[in-house]
Amino acid sequence: MVQKAKILLVDDRPENLLALEAILSALDQTLVRASSGEEALKALLTDDFAVILLDVQMPGMDGFETAAHIKRRERTRDIPIIFLTAINHGPHHTFRGYAAGAVDYISKPFDPWVLRAKVSVFVELYMKNCQLREQASLLRLQLEGNGKDAGGESKESAGLLAELSARLAAVEEQAEALTKQLNDESTDAAAVATAAHLERKLTGLRRALDALEPGTGSTSSVSSQN
Repeated sequence: MVQKAKILLVDDRPENLLALEAILSALDQTLVRASSGEEALKALLTDDFAVILLDVQMPGMDGFETAAHIKRRERTRDIPIIFLTAINHGPHHTFRGYAAGAVDYISKPFDPWVLRAKVSVFVELYMKNCQLREQASLLRLQLEGNGKDAGGESKESAGLLAELSARLAAVEEQAEALTKQLNDESTDAAAVATAAHLERKLTGLRRALDALEPGTGSTSSVSSQN
């Protein structure tokens, strides 16, 4: 049974949280509410999230400050953040959102279909990332347990490694197609940031997988990246 991804919804207005839940319920993932920046940071201490939808205008700790705390933590710095704002202050305000680490900046009222599509991209990436990391971890444990036969890596381990590499290649191909589509159809900063985030994630996964190849040394290097 595939575990659902968690999506963190941060807004001080209950009606806005309710609206977000209605929009994202079709994704069939776990939606977690936070009514303040402080509450969001507490949730991030214990749970892993695929993406964060963060309201900019909140009393006390606003969205920018909350994002700064998220990006300073090693555990949470790579979680994609989508800023939501009811006020459009112009390009400077938008740039501040991207500078704070957001992958997108959406003004309210937003198109529910567009928001759902953007969130689904990060949910899919998160799920693929988790699956590949689990497979890499299982393979590493098997390699450590079985050791090597007289001819080097066992046939079974080599087969698993080849299957894992093929699955990652499929994800890389999808990301490459997405990047090409973004370059052909849009020059929007949010789209470019999204593509860059995908590329960084996949580069890390490929590096971890390459560390499992025969002749690269100890498998402990893989565990440090998982």
